[in-house]
Amino acid sequence: MTYEESVQRLLSLGKELASPQQAEVQKFNLENIRVLSAYLGSPHRAVPCAHVAGTNGKGSTSAMLESILRAAGLRTGLFISPHLERINERIAFNGEAISDVDFAAEFARVHSAVEHLLATGELAAHPTFFECMTAMAYHAFRGRPVDFAVYEVGMGGRLDSTNIIQPEVAIITQVDFDHENFLGHSIEQIAAEKAGIIKPGGWVVSSAERPEARDVIAQRAVAREAKLVEIDRAWQIEALVNESGFYRAEVQDKASRKKFVLDVPLPGRFQVRNALAAASAAQLLSLRGFPINDQAIQTGIRQTRWPGRLERVSGSPAVFLDGAHNPAAARELAAFWKEHLPDRRIWLIYGALRDKAVDEVAGLLFPCVHQVLLTEPQQSRALSAPLLREMTAHLARSCEVIPDPIEALELAKSLAETDDAIFITGSLYLVGYLRAYCLRPTGASAREMRKTIQK
Repeated sequence: MTYEESVQRLLSLGKELASPQQAEVQKFNLENIRVLSAYLGSPHRAVPCAHVAGTNGKGSTSAMLESILRAAGLRTGLFISPHLERINERIAFNGEAISDVDFAAEFARVHSAVEHLLATGELAAHPTFFECMTAMAYHAFRGRPVDFAVYEVGMGGRLDSTNIIQPEVAIITQVDFDHENFLGHSIEQIAAEKAGIIKPGGWVVSSAERPEARDVIAQRAVAREAKLVEIDRAWQIEALVNESGFYRAEVQDKASRKKFVLDVPLPGRFQVRNALAAASAAQLLSLRGFPINDQAIQTGIRQTRWPGRLERVSGSPAVFLDGAHNPAAARELAAFWKEHLPDRRIWLIYGALRDKAVDEVAGLLFPCVHQVLLTEPQQSRALSAPLLREMTAHLARSCEVIPDPIEALELAKSLAETDDAIFITGSLYLVGYLRAYCLRPTGASAREMRKTIQK
């Protein structure tokens, strides 16, 4: 099976959370992934690992922890979702995405297993897109020289297909509203789903800020007799220096009285909390015997790369990418504008998926900007730009519908002045699509890019 064929077969499974057979009755449990992984030889048990859940920040925190592990000399695997530009990004080794050939081989192995299990009746329905991707990651990490793997939860935690692992350490980042139809309509309910990754006797780090979320996580840790480290109790921030949106944090470990200087290379004040969560997890891993020292923690955080999150891809006018797709992320983006771009005109290119809290996100962002250009992510679940205008135009000073994302970006660049800033946000699919366009090879036309950018 070729790479192209494997990608198309995965995409034919529909939305990440449902396969065609499950479209009528959505059923979430861990049975599919348990059966599939058992048939593959339980690869999820083969490699020591960490598990990262949360509403926002789990991807950045996963990337920081993985970078720390590499700085300590460990060979790493990283499983993330979603991807930005190419699906291969979801499975990475030592900071590099899996190759097309290896991706196709892993899918072929999982596909063969699924076909057998369906034929024998051991699987009642075809695993979802995300379940297949998770199984591919399990199998891929076992088959290569990986010393440690980091798994990012897809959604929630308790019933996420990554939750059959037994991690050395778990991390729960910020907890806020998102995916309410699946996770619940209160912070307590959502936090309970995230806290579902805490295993009996496990070790867990929490960077959650909301008191109601912290209470739920603490109660879950007590019930599971797990060791809980809350970063607000574990660390003291003694100084925080802003360097054009990036932060240098002078912190002290309250238990050991050790002082660290953390250079956080990802813009936004909120990334300091993610860095402290990754640092705390690394310290716990060192207590479990993994060769991670203070220098590896500092170096790993400093060397972290995580594109598409307040990422500046060009200047004059500056163009930023940020996958702010829920209210919590939108609040952080608005805070970034207020702190770092208070006197700049901002042009916002916005597109969203149908299952997102569009009205709330728009209410946080649209009043802050000079003009909004409404567009459509290149994804089947995208909300149409005209409908988006009906829902949100009253929140913007000026609003225009440009369904094609590349046309929307080019129009914004033609209208913006040198000192203005253009932000692309609302969906990581939109961010990934336009990131590939912004960073296209010299001389490549928009028409050529539309043919080559993976949708």
